[in-house]
Amino acid sequence: MKKKTRWIMLVPLVIIATGGIGLWMVTTKWLEDGLEPKANGSNEYAIVLGAKVKKGNVPSLALRYRLEAALAYSKNNPHVKFVVSGGQGADEDIEEAVVMKNFLLENGLAEERIILENRSTSTYENLSFSQELLPDNVESVTIITSDYHLQRAKMLAHKLNWEVDVVAAETPRVVEAKVRLRERAALLKTYISGK
Repeated sequence: MKKKTRWIMLVPLVIIATGGIGLWMVTTKWLEDGLEPKANGSNEYAIVLGAKVKKGNVPSLALRYRLEAALAYSKNNPHVKFVVSGGQGADEDIEEAVVMKNFLLENGLAEERIILENRSTSTYENLSFSQELLPDNVESVTIITSDYHLQRAKMLAHKLNWEVDVVAAETPRVVEAKVRLRERAALLKTYISGK
């Protein structure tokens, strides 16, 4: 009787563990797939996705890395225009996009190369609201965001009928484990819900 009870308890645990391992493997592949195709300057517009702004209107480390990646890309691709995309979070004093624009201007990017999208509060809105600011004939864009965030951004861009290539910004090591774990759940949600 004890053996039978043990098996009855063990089978659901094995099923749950197998499912968890399977989901981990799928989301790991998705995170890796997000890094391709690398941007080569073929798109006229790049969208830089916002991230946390700290007190004093200072970009968080994650946001700074995204902006530095945009600046590096801008130097090699002088024809590209950049949409800085991010609204104001509940704990922020100013829209992320305004801080992003100021950072890029202070670091030498010409104002005529910057388009401000300052209403969005989610990745889907980043892309959707940015799309409203671009010419109707734009079918392909470059997305610049943290490396772990690229695949979800690509999935959402495809929902908006965009082809995309990517520029990966480094993820700060101090938050890497936490954000990658959270992103796995967000990827599954996006896959299921489309947003």
